[in-house]
Amino acid sequence: MRFPTTYTLTSLLPLLPLTSIALNIIVNNDDGFGSANIRELYRLLNAAGHDAWIVAPVSNQSGKGGTEVFTTESNLTAPSEFDLVPEGAPSFGTDPNDSHIWYYNGTPAVCTFFALDYVVPNYWNGTKPDLLVSGPNFGDNLGPFLYTLSGTIGATYAAVERSLPAIAFSGGNDGQRSYKEINKTTPSGYPDPATVDAQLSVALVNQLAKNGNKSQLLPLGYGISVNYPEITSLKNADCVNPPFIQTRMTGGAEVDTAVYDLTTGLFSYGSVTPAGANTCINGDCSLPGETNVVSSGCFSSVSVFTVDYDAPKPESKNVRKLLEPLVKYQNATTNSTVGSKKLRARENRSTRRLGYSA
Repeated sequence: MRFPTTYTLTSLLPLLPLTSIALNIIVNNDDGFGSANIRELYRLLNAAGHDAWIVAPVSNQSGKGGTEVFTTESNLTAPSEFDLVPEGAPSFGTDPNDSHIWYYNGTPAVCTFFALDYVVPNYWNGTKPDLLVSGPNFGDNLGPFLYTLSGTIGATYAAVERSLPAIAFSGGNDGQRSYKEINKTTPSGYPDPATVDAQLSVALVNQLAKNGNKSQLLPLGYGISVNYPEITSLKNADCVNPPFIQTRMTGGAEVDTAVYDLTTGLFSYGSVTPAGANTCINGDCSLPGETNVVSSGCFSSVSVFTVDYDAPKPESKNVRKLLEPLVKYQNATTNSTVGSKKLRARENRSTRRLGYSA
């Protein structure tokens, strides 16, 4: 698979120190607030002149999607991941060494809400966030199925639904590890994969800050999902500088299956590439699929998504006809019932409100 000429990390590095367009950024993830990837992203965002705060789960919450689970315990019943916070500590709080690093004992989506509804109003001195970034995840989140399953992306679309622009970053390197395990040197001479993923992420944030309007970096209801290939710097220099490619979610995307083991009598997951997950409906069908791009070599995919999950016309109209006359049609813009008036008023308020609290 061949792609047009793109910017590489090397060419983007001069964009990193952009204090003149510094953003206020919430940094979330699903791997936990002490993981290597989120700490490197936090460090490099601040080094680039942004004001970034971590607000993330106290321990690994991978695979939670947009699940909303608030803790029912006022104190931790076990130590945090990597033993950064001891058992018995409050269920939310800050890192002992950095007051801008917050943890909460809940799912990634809840951490987004905790950031917006507690940390920001109480500790940001009236400042509002311009952006939420999530990740980089340990492991890619490619295609529509993992979009719904990933806690990294769940934290992201939770922010988008609250009118805050957001970007999910996912990396091809597996293996959960602490920020204390980041390698200062590697056999290839290039930075640790956590650092490379963070450098790439900061470059993309800076590009968006440079070209976008800080008052609303992305259109309402829109977010971005970025996936990186495996960074090989711990072994060699084969993939340490993956260029960004514009992509769509569908195209080569996999979905899990249930695989039965006759010997153990247990099920595990397999994968298929079904047409249902790869039919291009809403996206730009001229773009390559993100799964195909990342799996084809040393390339990074950048897909744009929206949280308006309604199906487009005309196909949705054809589906609706199949439900008539049992299901009635009501035009929300012309119907004069009390319910519709209330609905329109609520929609108008949401349209006028450009802040994150909608």
